[in-house]
Amino acid sequence: MPFAFLLYTFYSLNYLIISIMEQQIQQVSDDTLVDLQEEYNKTDIQTIIDNLEADLVGLKPVKNRIREISALLLIDRIRKTLGLSSSSPGLHMSFTGSPGTGKTTVALKMADILYKLGYIRKGHLLTVTRDDLVGQYIGHTAPKTKEVLKKAMGGVLFIDEAYYLYKPDNERDYGSEAIEILLQVMENQRDDLVVILAGYKERMDVFYESNPGLASRIANHVHFPDYSAEELIQIGKIMLEEQQYKLTPTAESALLQYITLRKDQPLFANARSMKNALDRARMRQANRIFETDNNLVLTKADLVTLDEQDIRQSRIFDLATPAAPANPYAAYGTPGYVAPTYG
Repeated sequence: MPFAFLLYTFYSLNYLIISIMEQQIQQVSDDTLVDLQEEYNKTDIQTIIDNLEADLVGLKPVKNRIREISALLLIDRIRKTLGLSSSSPGLHMSFTGSPGTGKTTVALKMADILYKLGYIRKGHLLTVTRDDLVGQYIGHTAPKTKEVLKKAMGGVLFIDEAYYLYKPDNERDYGSEAIEILLQVMENQRDDLVVILAGYKERMDVFYESNPGLASRIANHVHFPDYSAEELIQIGKIMLEEQQYKLTPTAESALLQYITLRKDQPLFANARSMKNALDRARMRQANRIFETDNNLVLTKADLVTLDEQDIRQSRIFDLATPAAPANPYAAYGTPGYVAPTYG
């Protein structure tokens, strides 16, 4: 079959397809009605947002931001069904905040929302750190990074403590190679992968200043504020309820005092610090019961109740409160650094 005939057939079919699409667009008038509630219900987004509300205490600014992003994506999808042209909304995100503020949990919900709206194919979340992307020798970084990107395709790639990718003081560091590969994929395959960069706010700000190419590709910045002491108590009670424990009123007061003091100490990690405190309180409770009397007949109440002394045995109550550094994580990972522990 002559090549000229094949070429003519190709262009004829292409012209026919474009003509049909234009006719369909013209048939949609300005008065065309769209049931927004119906379109919203189709996506099941409200269930995800309700779960987010139920799973996370506080974080009102974060929840509002997620709703705003969801609204933008829903309207963009409706516009496409009506044949309205518009550039695809930027989906790459930056989550900043202290450890233990729910960034990974929100990333999981965001992956669900993007999947429900058809912006990603699979809806899975892959969480990685520098060690998963950067190699130890020449030629090692590129295959590691590409393998991670391959696994993440069709979903969301969550890079925690992303600032560790960039170490300008080390000439032999290969983090910049991983960043270059990441930049290319974020631009060229943005329709098949959403990247969320996460970390401590001050360090992320410096990271973006040093890597303007990355900063320009991040459309959505979401900051996660620290929890208040009262919110952390609420979180702690939820954690205990899930494990079938409860606090006496005096124990709850002691825990509030504990977390207020702990917030002023270095390496405070919000909900993670609360979980650690409760784990140690459970250990003290078990030890208290064991040492009381081996012949003691226990009741269910004995086994589920944390008392005031289970909280107050923490040495945080004996520590003077030092002035917290501007960035309590600044020394983390430096040679000779030893993280303090709080019982």
